[in-house]
Amino acid sequence: MRNHSSSDQDYEIWVLLNQVRQVIFKAREKELRPLGITATQAAVLFIIEAIGNEATATELSRWLLREHHSVSGLLSRMEKEGLISRSKDSPSQNLARVTLTEKGRQAYYQSTQRVSIHNIMCTLSQEERQQLSSILKKMRAEGLQLLVGDRKPPFP
Repeated sequence: MRNHSSSDQDYEIWVLLNQVRQVIFKAREKELRPLGITATQAAVLFIIEAIGNEATATELSRWLLREHHSVSGLLSRMEKEGLISRSKDSPSQNLARVTLTEKGRQAYYQSTQRVSIHNIMCTLSQEERQQLSSILKKMRAEGLQLLVGDRKPPFP
C-alpha cells in the first residue's frame, strides 16, 4: 500500500468497518431466512422485548438510529405479517404502543440463537472482544455526540 495521510487511513478503517458490518448482516440475513424474518425485523423484535411497554415507533427509531418514517413503514409491514400489534393509549393521543404478537414472540425466541454472529465473533479472543467493544463504544459515543448532542442515547 502507498503511504496514506491520516484522513485516508481513517477512510480505509471506515470502509473496513462498513464491510464487516455488511458481512455480518448478510450472514445474519441468511440465518434468519428460514424463520421468515429479516435481520432488521429480528432487531425490532429484540428491542420491543427489551423495552417492553415503552416501545413506540419513536423509541424504536432512536434505538435503531433510523428515521421515524422508515421505522413506521417497517412496523406496518411487520404488523401485516402478524409479528407485532400497535395500539393507542387513548383515542386523543397520537402515540401507539408496539407489542409482540404470539407469532412475533415465537420469531423472537427462535432468532435468539444468533449462530452466525457467534461464528464470526469467535475468531476473536475474549481480550480482543473486550478491546473491540470498548473501541466501538467510544466511537459510537463520539458519533452520537455529533448527531444528537448531549442527549443520552436510549441504549447501553
